[in-house]
Amino acid sequence: MNRPVVVGVDGSPSSFVAAEHAARAAVLRSRPLLLVHGYLHPSGYGVPLNPYDLGVPAPSEEAQQMLERTAAELTGRWPGLAVEVRQVLGGPGATMIEESRRAELVVVGSRGLGGFAGLLLGSVGTQVAAHAHCPVLVVRPDEQPIPVDGPVLVGVDGSESSRLAVGLGAHEAALRDVPLVLVHVGPSNGDRAVPEEIEESQAAYQAEAVRLLADASAVVRAEHPDLVVREHPVRAAGAAQGLIEASGTASLLVVGTRGRAGFAGLLLGSVSQAAIQHAHCPVLVAHPLS
Repeated sequence: MNRPVVVGVDGSPSSFVAAEHAARAAVLRSRPLLLVHGYLHPSGYGVPLNPYDLGVPAPSEEAQQMLERTAAELTGRWPGLAVEVRQVLGGPGATMIEESRRAELVVVGSRGLGGFAGLLLGSVGTQVAAHAHCPVLVVRPDEQPIPVDGPVLVGVDGSESSRLAVGLGAHEAALRDVPLVLVHVGPSNGDRAVPEEIEESQAAYQAEAVRLLADASAVVRAEHPDLVVREHPVRAAGAAQGLIEASGTASLLVVGTRGRAGFAGLLLGSVSQAAIQHAHCPVLVAHPLS
């Protein structure tokens, strides 16, 4: 099955930036690109309607022209890229989640046309990042050029979700021909002197960090022997803060859906949520393919 890279396009600047990243991802993967626009009846506001009461809404000619214009611009910049466009009846979040069942990758922008400028990530991006059936690339920030030659950064904590993120991050780094940096965030000890028992605890934690990074690095090197892999233990007030700070030099940050401290009922853990809201580069959320 030749799964496409799918990106939601609504005419906003954020979605056009996302489409550019999606085109690059499709070319790197030798996959087709699908531009999707979800539309609703103007009286519906996302609530399912009885079509016998209001009639089934039709695709918008204006939206179709926007999709076709975007497709033409992308094929002009990315020779060999196969692009399809589709309008789908439904809210943008639900549409992208449904399309993710058949996708290799879903790409979303940080804010759509319905978003508020003060929000770092719109409701659609948050919804898709939590519920998709394949990996999700959240393209942010959208107001500045993003370096594409920086390393791929992956958070490592030993969880099953983290192991999936490491594998996906290694694949992504190999596609981009950039180094992979494995990051484990430990607690900050500040500048104050600490009691001996706390020093022992921190030494044990450091040893655990070294072991987790070494184990993850060994798995990556076995599968990608030519990939440059770096191990990077850092200290910060929290895992989210450590990853966000480290993302400043990266071209991509890869996170799992939940870490070791996550609750099983949460579809997206607090660290991943913070990363997709505040990271300084695009964030790839590592969902397994359905």
